Amino acid sequence: MIEEITSTQNAKVKKWQHLSTKKGHQKFHQYLVEGWHIVGDAIAAEQPVVQIMATAEQLNIHQHQFPDNVETFEITDEIAKKLSDTVTPQGIFAVLDILAAEHVDPETATGAWLLLDRIQDPGNIGTMVRTADAAGFRGVVFGDGTSSRYTPKVIRSMQGSQFHIQLTHSNLEDWISALQARNIPVYGSALNENAKDYSTVTPPAEFGLVLGNEGQGMAEKLMTQTTANLYIPIKGQAESLNVAVAAGILMFKLNQNLA
Repeated sequence: MIEEITSTQNAKVKKWQHLSTKKGHQKFHQYLVEGWHIVGDAIAAEQPVVQIMATAEQLNIHQHQFPDNVETFEITDEIAKKLSDTVTPQGIFAVLDILAAEHVDPETATGAWLLLDRIQDPGNIGTMVRTADAAGFRGVVFGDGTSSRYTPKVIRSMQGSQFHIQLTHSNLEDWISALQARNIPVYGSALNENAKDYSTVTPPAEFGLVLGNEGQGMAEKLMTQTTANLYIPIKGQAESLNVAVAAGILMFKLNQNLA
C-alpha cells in the first residue's frame, strides 16, 4: 500500500531532508538518493533500499519496478522540491541504509584500490569513482578529509558506480602499511626528484594508487610511505592536470594486469 504525504511539514519529510546531511547520516545510518537513474541502479544492485518516495507521475512510470518489500510514498511536487538538491527535481527519491559491511579490511582486500587523500570537489570524487569502476578497480578508499560519499553532490556525480565497486572510509596510512605488509605495491601521484614516469611502471594484479588533494597534492607522510611515486609528463604549457584527469590516466595505464 502506498502512503500519500502532502504536507512539507510532515515528520517523515523532515527526516528525509535530514538524510542529506552528515548529522543525519550519523544519527539514522541512512542516506538519500535522487533520480530514477540512481534509484534504479540501487534496486538492480540489490542495495538496502528501505523507502521510495515519488510523485504521482514518477509512480506511474516506475512503480512496477519497485521491490515488493520497500515502503512507498506518494509525494507532492512541493515535497520533491524540499528534498531535491537540484534546480529541477526529478520527482523520485530513495532512502538507503548505511551498512557496517561497507568497512573493508586492507589485510584481506584483493584487486586494485584507489585511495583518495583529502579530495574535496564532489565532481572530482564522482569522476574518479566512475573511472575506477570502468578501469576494473575493486574499490575506492575515502581517506580522512575527503568529502563524504553520502552527500547529494557526490552521490549524483558517481552516477551509480558506487553500487558496482566497493567504497569504504578509512585511514590511508593504515591501508598503505597493510597492503605493503602483504607485498602489494602502493603508488603515489607526486612530482619530486624520486618520482617515476608512470609509463615505466607495470604493477601486479593487486596494487594501491593514491591521489592527493586538488590544491596541496598528497600529504607528505603518505608520500614517504608509498612504494613509488609516479608523475605524468606534461608536453604542453599547462602547469598541472586536474586530479580526476590524472587519476583516469593512471588507472587505465596501471590496470593492464587486472583480471
